[in-house]
Amino acid sequence: MTERVVLAYSGGLDTSVAIPYLAEQTGAEVIAVAVDVGQGGEDLEAIRQRALDCGAVESEVVDARDEFAAEYCLPAVRANSLYQDRYPLVSALSRPLIVKHLVAAARTHGGTIVSHGCTGKGNDQVRFEVGLGALAPDLRIVAPARDYAWTRDKAIAFAEEKGLPIDVSAKSPYSIDQNLWGRAVETGFLEDIWNPPIEDLYSYTADPAQPRDADEVVITFDAGNPVAIDGETVTPYQAIVELNRRAGAQGVGRLDMVEDRLVGIKSREVYEAPGAIALITAHQELEAVTVERDLARFKRSVDQRWGELVYDGLWFSPLKDALDAFVDDSQQHVSGEVRLTLHGGRVTATGRRSDASLYDFGMATYDTGDTFDQSLAKGFVQLWGLPSKMSAARDARLGGAR
Repeated sequence: MTERVVLAYSGGLDTSVAIPYLAEQTGAEVIAVAVDVGQGGEDLEAIRQRALDCGAVESEVVDARDEFAAEYCLPAVRANSLYQDRYPLVSALSRPLIVKHLVAAARTHGGTIVSHGCTGKGNDQVRFEVGLGALAPDLRIVAPARDYAWTRDKAIAFAEEKGLPIDVSAKSPYSIDQNLWGRAVETGFLEDIWNPPIEDLYSYTADPAQPRDADEVVITFDAGNPVAIDGETVTPYQAIVELNRRAGAQGVGRLDMVEDRLVGIKSREVYEAPGAIALITAHQELEAVTVERDLARFKRSVDQRWGELVYDGLWFSPLKDALDAFVDDSQQHVSGEVRLTLHGGRVTATGRRSDASLYDFGMATYDTGDTFDQSLAKGFVQLWGLPSKMSAARDARLGGAR
């Protein structure tokens, strides 16, 4: 019985060439699977047909935009997920979803091998293969660009030799990955980290330096999830699309950073994530009002670890599952509204309100109506500082005063 390879298919040169190449190298039939995570670009039906024209025996496209928004992007909002305090996991969030659908296709079509187009230098090979190992450890994995030292020059020559129906002349100087949650750009002149980004790099965001009126938006959350924008009920997908549009028009969400890749190297990346940055900013502001102090302090460390796990390809891991449970429990009172001003590349919170607010005006005010009993503060301060005071006295007695 002929084996079958399930290929993560994008429709571009590398994965199109991989179809006949994998058939030659493995002797297997190729099943092409394209997953729509809001990346835009070509019509997915055209991509599906191209896979067939390149020799795939089966080709399917999966509209996973709503699933991506609700089950992957929104958990990242609840976890305020910013890798290295900046990057909202644009590519990392989509990989476990793609893996899930590759496994489903393998089960449907009798696949025994899964293939992807990642190189041996990046993070995505880890995300794909660790995810596959967690969901379907019986499936073998082949990565042509890594396992067969497949280069772009070889791919172009192979495409021309086979007469494949793809354009091999267009070559972008950049490597670009984009989806609903944002856009990532690398390579080319950006590899010299002294070179500044140029305006032509950007697609999701307008130039923040151009004059324009500010945009004010009110986001409503229910248990940590955005459910309305300016009073209009939205699905998770609609919330992200709308904030990509409005925050992007104000130049919000541009990032230029050198990040620590999982494989041990540092890489310069330029990101655009307008909706992600707006949503996470609003969510953080609402948490500041509704989450108790010690829970909020501990959650910050959980948020950081959650982002590291997702970045490192460990979406399907016991620790990630446990942290999800903690984050979900922490969100039970994170409901209310946050008002944001979007302008000049910045998102600024200008108002917050919630029925679950822990902010007490009477306790906070310094004016008439103050309900805070200041007479209690003197004893509190003395007791709070007592261990430090005793330690300092001990050090002075033993000659070790600061």
